[in-house]
Amino acid sequence: MLYLNDCALVCALGEDRAAIKRRLLDDASSGLRLSDACSPGRPLPLGQADAALPDLSHLPLPLRSRNNALALAALAQIRPAVDAAVARYGAGRVGVIIGTSTSGVGATEAALAAHLDSGALPDDFHYGQQEMVSPAALLARELGATGPAYVHSSACSSSAKAMASAARLIRMGLVDAVLTGGVDTLCGFTVAGFSALESVSEVQCNPLGASRKGINLGEGAALFLMTKEPAAVALCGWGESSDGHHMSAPDPQGGGARIAMSEALRRAGIEAHQVDYINLHGTATVQNDAMESRAVAELFGHEVAVSSTKPFTGHTLGAAGAVEAAFCWLAMQDDNPEGKLPPHLWDGAADPALPKLNVAAPGARLGRPIRYALSNSFAFGGSNATLVFGRPA
Repeated sequence: MLYLNDCALVCALGEDRAAIKRRLLDDASSGLRLSDACSPGRPLPLGQADAALPDLSHLPLPLRSRNNALALAALAQIRPAVDAAVARYGAGRVGVIIGTSTSGVGATEAALAAHLDSGALPDDFHYGQQEMVSPAALLARELGATGPAYVHSSACSSSAKAMASAARLIRMGLVDAVLTGGVDTLCGFTVAGFSALESVSEVQCNPLGASRKGINLGEGAALFLMTKEPAAVALCGWGESSDGHHMSAPDPQGGGARIAMSEALRRAGIEAHQVDYINLHGTATVQNDAMESRAVAELFGHEVAVSSTKPFTGHTLGAAGAVEAAFCWLAMQDDNPEGKLPPHLWDGAADPALPKLNVAAPGARLGRPIRYALSNSFAFGGSNATLVFGRPA
């Protein structure tokens, strides 16, 4: 069994776990707010992380980016536990596996804007800031960990796949502990790209709703210490697939999604009816919600509680799998004996063309602890990943 011994989380809901958990499970309070920071002259609902970020001046220039600063802000929450793992197992037995989709592209945007004004790139810019491996290299350097360190970048499934990779490394005996999760920060490149696809909503996203208009974008970082040492929450199973249907549209029949979910259940050794809660990918795009609701209804029926938490944080892209895994982790801790569920924030007007699902309303609870939770992450190009979390009996 592989356990998530500690969890760090920074997102639009806050910069510490207690505040985030309160807003998620008790207040049902969205972290989205209108901003034109990434789309001048066009305010959009964004899930911006307002955490105080650490100084990076001690780092080599290629490792200085806002994305890496957000990763370090998250690491600070669980640094003692990770340092203890490095001391206990040895630096070479600790890996760092991270998901991201844009890494430090925001630094490149700022540098190019400065170049337009002055004709020269600023002294504090290095092209290495946008390299995908940057967050893993940074975290490994900070911790002195010398085990495998790499990044998954498969768009919105990146950090879910990073967590699956971390689990495989431990099961293969290559490492004893892994710092894993994801980090992604907002930038103009991301907003412009999704806007060009006509996928961005100018109002709060409305997953499963008849009037859904697309995604809101966000940023965040979530990190886990994963080992074989028993803890309250285990990563019981994972499933991955690639349907390759289209560059940016999912298989309308949800074939790849079903494979990922089925494989995660198989690896976890449980049946679909044992899952208490499903965190949907739930982007509020027309095609994703249609595909995912169909696949979920076919595999799980209509009774299991489901929600999309993207109206709380925006779609955090490469960090989404880890951020939403962290929401499951928070809800599965011992201090939630009534099984309060992450709610589904929407207008309540379901799309009649979609299968009816058991959407968790604010205040919804099981009346007992959550035993098993499942989280979906589906990405461009048909890169699908599903994680199953459990509380050991």
